[in-house]
Amino acid sequence: MEESAKNKPWWKPAVEIFGRVSAWVVVPIVAALILGKWLDAEYGTRPWAFLSLSIVGFIISTFGIVYTISEYMKQIASSGSGQASLNKKDDTTNGTK
Repeated sequence: MEESAKNKPWWKPAVEIFGRVSAWVVVPIVAALILGKWLDAEYGTRPWAFLSLSIVGFIISTFGIVYTISEYMKQIASSGSGQASLNKKDDTTNGTK
């Protein structure tokens, strides 16, 4: 059973964004740290593989977060829901009720 956009709870899009951004923070960095520690132990390169892969994981996370947020920003801009809430706020500040 699929929900329509009007019946969707107000908090659901925020939780979805939080989950996707959190995944971009956790997965690449943790994977890089684990792989870096293993490579250092395997090849005796301590701490170079760990540090190098930490930087690569951070860069991957940064690009993933920027990409995800930009997609949501485009979605919000195309839906016009942000503009509707701004117009509603302007009506209440102009003294019209």
